[in-house]
Parts: sequence; C-alpha cells; structure tokens
Amino acid sequence: MNRMNMAARCAAAIAFLIVSVAQASAAPIGANDIARYLAGLAPSPESPLAPLTRERNWQFHAATLNKAWSRIEKNQLRPIRAWAKTHIPVNRKQMLYMFSGPDFLYADAFYPNAETYVLSALEPIGPIPKIWRLPPGARAGALQELRASMQTVLSYSFFITKQMKTDLRSGNMRGTLPVLFVFLARSGNTITEVEYVHLNPDGLAVPANAKLKGSSPGVRIAFKDEAGKSRTLYYFQTDLSNGGLRRSGFLAFSQSLGRADSLVKSASYLLHSGNFSIARKFLLKQSDVIVQDDSGIPLRFFNRKTWALHPFGRYVGPISIFPNNYQRDMASLFARSRNRKMTFGIGYRWRRHETHVLLAIRKNP
Repeated sequence: MNRMNMAARCAAAIAFLIVSVAQASAAPIGANDIARYLAGLAPSPESPLAPLTRERNWQFHAATLNKAWSRIEKNQLRPIRAWAKTHIPVNRKQMLYMFSGPDFLYADAFYPNAETYVLSALEPIGPIPKIWRLPPGARAGALQELRASMQTVLSYSFFITKQMKTDLRSGNMRGTLPVLFVFLARSGNTITEVEYVHLNPDGLAVPANAKLKGSSPGVRIAFKDEAGKSRTLYYFQTDLSNGGLRRSGFLAFSQSLGRADSLVKSASYLLHSGNFSIARKFLLKQSDVIVQDDSGIPLRFFNRKTWALHPFGRYVGPISIFPNNYQRDMASLFARSRNRKMTFGIGYRWRRHETHVLLAIRKNP
C-alpha cells in the first residue's frame, strides 16, 4: 500500500470515528443535512456529516451529481419551467402526480408554485438513510446505489418500473425517500420536517404509529423553497388500481386538498386499462389542468365541451414494448395542430424530434 492510499484510508477512518463519537452524544442529524449530503451538497458546517464530505468517494459523488444537474438543468428543467410559465394557467394549491415514483423533480419543474405535492406509486418509502453509521467502504457503495437509482430519470426523464423494483428494495438506499431528498435539496429547498403517516379510510393522514388495516403508508415532508415559502410534499405507497383505490382513502385525501394540477408521464399506459378506470375518472374530475404524454388518459375520454386540448411536439405512437396503445385520434389531433416544437424531451419518447406533450385545460374551472 503506498503512502497516499494509506493516508486516504486513515482520513476516512478518522472521519468515521468523529461522526460515531458525535452521534453518541449529539442530537439526531437533521433531515436537511442528510438530504444535502446525499445530493452532493455541503451540509451545515456544524453538522456531524460535514467531516464526511472530505472523503474522496463523497467528493466523486458530488462532482458526478454537479455535472448531471448542470446538464438536466440546461436541457430539461429550465426549458420546462419556461414552457409552464407561458402555457399553464395560475397554479392550483394541489399538484397531483399518480404513477410518479420518487419524481419530485418534474413535479416541481412543471408546477413550481404548488403548495402541496401529492405523489403516489407502488414503490416503498424506505427509512431515512443513516449514512453516517456505515463504514467508509459501505458508505461509498450506498452513494453508488443512489446514483444508479436516479440514472434513467436524469438521462431520459423517467424511472424504469422494473429497475425501481430492484434499486429501491435492497441495499443501504432503500425506498423512494433518499431520491426525494436528493431532488428536494438539488431544487434549492430546505427540509424542515419529515413524518411517516398512514391514510385512514376517510382520507386522513394519521401518524404511522396508528397503523390501520389496509391503509396506505406515506411520508409527509415539510420544506421551504428558496424564497422561504412553506410547502409540503406527500408520497404515498399505494395501489392505484380500482381495487386499491376503493380501499385506501387516497382519493378522499386528494379531494380534501381541493382542485388539482396534474401530471402523468411514463405511466406504463395503465390509464388505458379498465382496471384503472377509477383513477382515470378521478383525474378528469379533480383536475383543472393536466399535463401528460400519451401514456396518460386516452384522448377519447376528454370531453371536448369540458376540455381545451393543446398538443405540443410530435406524436409517433408508443415505444415497442407497448405495441397495443397507439391512438389514431391522438395522431389526428397532432397532425391537425400547428407545429409547436418542443424545447425539452419527456416520457418514453424523450428525444426532442419525437417527443410530445398534451396540455388539457378545463374550460370552466
């Protein structure tokens, strides 16, 4: 072993010891510092996590995320925010995103002024990662797991469902929470509180220790944006099929928050199925604005007397793994519309020359 490697290992061991001693006597590390560390951003100087940022593996993690964020900000997030500011009416308080996975990133980009974000999917929430309790080698592996779990959304704008089942259910970065933490921190937010909850049948989010049979587990994250405005993110692990929605209280919870702005993308065409008709009807009833790709609500379900439909980009049909979901009426709508080029890519057809967005706005909200 050369001197440089020995010095690096000694420094890592010392940092691990410092944090371990600090944790034995100090208050729990705050969620915001954990989020910033996971996001490759420096935690507060007094945080016991601060010494861990001197580790070479964290510095590589931070540099990798800095590069990825610079790219996605330029190619995706900034153009989406500009598009949304131009085309989406004044935001409702609730932003509703079914089949989302941990994708706060695009929820915030399309609807940056929502007061409450409600995300829902089948992926588990997972624990707050106690990264400081891991030895340096395991900590490096955990950061690698985290980067791998975000790779497709940072590159193509969506999570791959089958991949999430593996990435989010094992290892030291289990569940959606670590990814939500990264996206919140990287979007310039400060986390003020994290609470695990369950939905009761009446749609109330109650503390998780009051476990209810058949209820949907969730997490409530209170945060402040860069301007200091307080906002809330909910993520619920819930079955959005007809049977699941009849049991969970999820729809009642969303109704209690009032009208919604909704986003549906890369949703595996589940809303095309009769087994998801309740979710489809709810979105059409609860939403005043819907931004979606063709994997969302099929065009035939939009009542033209109720909805103004604004197509953007080019509709070329679903990718090959969803061969039975081509919509002739969607193709006709896009063919008749004036060419509105896309400045960003979204959904399974993420390349700009073949991507599209359908913006649906309720005529009399």
